[in-house]
Amino acid sequence: MAITFELNGESKTVDVDPATPLLWVLRDTLNLTGTKYGCGIAQCGACTVHINGSAQRSCGIPVSAVNGKRVTTIEGLSKDRSHPVQQAWIAEQVPQCGYCQSGQIMTAVAFLRQNPNPTAADVDAAMSHNICRCGTAQRMRKAILRAATMQHGGEAGAKL
Repeated sequence: MAITFELNGESKTVDVDPATPLLWVLRDTLNLTGTKYGCGIAQCGACTVHINGSAQRSCGIPVSAVNGKRVTTIEGLSKDRSHPVQQAWIAEQVPQCGYCQSGQIMTAVAFLRQNPNPTAADVDAAMSHNICRCGTAQRMRKAILRAATMQHGGEAGAKL
């Protein structure tokens, strides 16, 4: 069955089983490997993408559910790492092993769209459903607060 959706700003049509998880279509059919497989049961967040602007776990969503929708992966966030969240992630040296980071970043971007002026407690609550086995939560919090400031044209790190 042909399924058409917008992926990172471009129309894509895939002819796959409609029950195939979006994650596997992104990785195996479309060769976008930035979105990671973590748990396979939509619990860890490594596979987070945006569907119509909302952070969603792609391992638990059949590709048929995105027919006619907008999907953004980590590759579509920016071509040159210029998104404020990416810049803050780099400035705060967030990744340790890095495996969960694309999902963390995609979750943070969607969160900041909903809450552009978060407190540290807001950030902790929003990110608590993404698993990072390396324990970089403090650096992620600092990066998200930095990105919030950057998005408002402020000096990076002013909220720290």
